[in-house]
Formats: sequence, C-alpha cells, structure tokens
Amino acid sequence: MAGSARQYHITTFGCQMNKADSERMAGILDTMGLSWTDDPYAADVVLYNTCTIRDNAEQKVYSYLGRQAKRKHENPELTLIVAGCVAQQEGEALLRRVPELDLVMGPQHANRLQDLLEQVFDGNQVVATEEVDIMEDITKPRRDSTITAWVNVIYGCNERCTYCVVPGVRGVEQSRTPEAIRAEMEELGRQGFKEVTLLGQNIDAYGRDLPGSTTDGRHQHTFTDLLYFVHDVPSIERIRFATSHPRYFTERLIRACAELPKVCEHFHIPFQSGDNDVLKAMARGYTHEKYRRIIDTVRRYMPDAAISADAIVGFPGETEEQFQHTLDLVNDIAFDQLNTAAYSPRPGTPAALWENQLSEEVKSDRLQRLNHLVNTKAAERSQRYAGRIEEVLVEAINPKDPTQVMGRTRGNRLAFFAGDFATLKGELVKVKITEVRPFSLTGEPIQALVTAG
Repeated sequence: MAGSARQYHITTFGCQMNKADSERMAGILDTMGLSWTDDPYAADVVLYNTCTIRDNAEQKVYSYLGRQAKRKHENPELTLIVAGCVAQQEGEALLRRVPELDLVMGPQHANRLQDLLEQVFDGNQVVATEEVDIMEDITKPRRDSTITAWVNVIYGCNERCTYCVVPGVRGVEQSRTPEAIRAEMEELGRQGFKEVTLLGQNIDAYGRDLPGSTTDGRHQHTFTDLLYFVHDVPSIERIRFATSHPRYFTERLIRACAELPKVCEHFHIPFQSGDNDVLKAMARGYTHEKYRRIIDTVRRYMPDAAISADAIVGFPGETEEQFQHTLDLVNDIAFDQLNTAAYSPRPGTPAALWENQLSEEVKSDRLQRLNHLVNTKAAERSQRYAGRIEEVLVEAINPKDPTQVMGRTRGNRLAFFAGDFATLKGELVKVKITEVRPFSLTGEPIQALVTAG
C-alpha cells in the first residue's frame, strides 16, 4: 500500500446488521493503516455498504457511484467498493453497470476485507459473493459509539418470507458459540462500553444449528439460554436484542427478560400485517391472534415494557379490508414505535413476480394513514412517562442544544436533559421527565435520591 496517509470513507444503508458490518470493516481499514474521513470525496478508499430492502436505498447507491466513477477517471488510484446486500444480489451485474468498481463483496465477506483489498491493490477487480462459512470474528470493530455496541449472535436467516431478500443474500443461519459471544462482550466491558445490543436477522432462531442440541429441549442452546449465559458480564449495564420473530418468541424468553436485571424492557417484534391471509401470503408462519397473545404475555410479565415493530402496507393483493386489520392491530396494541414501509418488490423474491401488485397511489395512501395512527398512538403511550423518574444512559450531546445531553431510557425512548457531556458521558442518570413527545422525552436530572430514614 502506497503511503500511510490514505483515507477511507464508509457510507452505510439499511439495518443494524449493516451498521455492525460497517464497524467491523472500519476496524479492518484502521488496522491496515488507513484513517477515517467524513468526506467521501476526499477519501482514497470509498465503501458503500448497501441494502436491498428499500428501492430508494438502491437508487441512492447508484447515484453516489456515478459521482465516484467520475472522480476515478481523474484519479485512477481511487478504490471503489460496494459491500452488503445489493453487492450480494447484483454481483457481476454491478461491474457491468459500473465498470469503475474495484471490489463487490457480499455481507458474509466483511471479515475478509483485508485479503480482498490486497487482491485489488495487486491490480485485480474482485467479486466476492460466493457462500462462505463465517469464520469466528476476530476483527476489532471501530464502534461509532464508545458507550453502546452491537454484537452479532447469529448470521443469516432460514425463513422464507415471500417479500424478503435476506435469506438469499445473507445465507443460512449460523450461530456463534455462546463462549465467543461472551468473550466479545467481556472485551467490550473492559473497553468501557455500558450497553450491548445482541443482533440477529432472526435472533430467536439462535442456537438451532449448534451441535449438542437435543430434541427434548433440555440441553438446547436457545437464545434464552444465551441471555442467562451472558447477562452477568462485568461492566455491561444493559443488554438489548433484535430482531425477534413471532414464530419463535417464547414465554420462557419473556420470563428471562423479566428476571434478568440488565435486560432492558424493550421488545422489537415485527408483525408486518394484521391480516391472516396476508400473513400467509407473506409466509410469516403465525396469525395476528398469536401475535396479540405474545404482546399480552409480554405485558403480563412487564406491564410497562416498550414494544416496537415493523409493518408493511400494500403487499400484493392486500384489500382495503385487510389493510383495516393492520390498523386495528396497531390501534389495539398501541406500539411505542413502529417502522412502516410500503411494499416494494425485490428482485429474486416470490412476491415480486405476482400479478396482483397494488398501485403506488394506494400504497402511499395506506402508508400515510398508518403513519398518522402510529403517531397518535405513540403520543398516547408517551403520556405514561410524564412525571416519572427514568434511568437514562448518556450517549451524546443534543445536536440541537449543546447545553443538553441525550441518551435512551431502558425502554429505548430518546431522552434529553441539561448537563455537561464531558462529565456525564456513559453514565446512567436518574431523570425526572418533565415533557413528553410521541417519540422522545425531556427531563431534569436528579442529583441524589434522598432516602428516608
């Protein structure tokens, strides 16, 4: 590699798995002697970590690539990389579309970035999208935060939802061993991280593929067992996890979350649709009744738990009546937060080929109506925080008001309060909530809680 002054830039699209992959790849580039720059047009190595879930993310990648390709004509030393799910799905087709690319790599190759780049620096154009067994993760991620970190526990997904490209792109489920996960968390604790989010595309499937599982379920490695195994890692004060699949979400897991003090009272459980026929067409493997029972059980154990989810409107063939069932579900459950999307057909998925696609107008109308309801319900749910004392983990300065710091409550609600970031960074602060908004809170720090006696 020429010189040590080379700079890199990574732009990340899409999910938390992608953010975690980007942090790992940044860690590799750091160890290779490159330094980070915020400006993609000043960097010598530019990496786009891509997402295929939404059409506009894909279009954005192409427009960014067009601009970088022009730069490359003036500066042939520029290295252009597309990683992530678009890379996996498009493979060599990407090179035909953007011949200036040096490296196209699927998400399961994130750990191999150094080897792949060395081939590029030797003058090769490289496409790495073949399936690999994921090696145990020894790379050191460059975490965006020094307070909260992602830890992957399972890669890939064996589900076959008819709208989703993830299984084709991220491969079959591969769980990491409990020992490797705990070791990574212990290292994070030593480095001063306070909160860890355990990640998986379908985290409740964790452990099904590990040796030593028995059919009687007694010695099985389940995600619940993993929580018991890692919950007491020193210095880690909070544990979160995502994403859950209703098909595998058990009462035993809910009980563990209620029992283990470090596990936050926040569940992210996508439902996608409130209509059973649509759920069946999506191949989700549960009914809206089952989903409602899961939420009832969560609230029985933890009445105050925050619940967030994902929903898709305008799935092929969805009728107005079926859409109403989604509105009914959202109205009845009252989510703290809901990620909503209008269905967009993804290449290589069954639903993309169906004849009964809905018009963009219908999809956008339904999305607006759903979002309106989501905001109304979130505002109602937020009222319960008024006047309460919440524990906030301080993560950053409020970008809109430098006299305030911001962080999250255990229920994953964004909270702001006056304070000095230098002294409060990474601290767990008790805050009395004085102002509630649909998705965030403002409060006053309580310096010392006076105990009677």
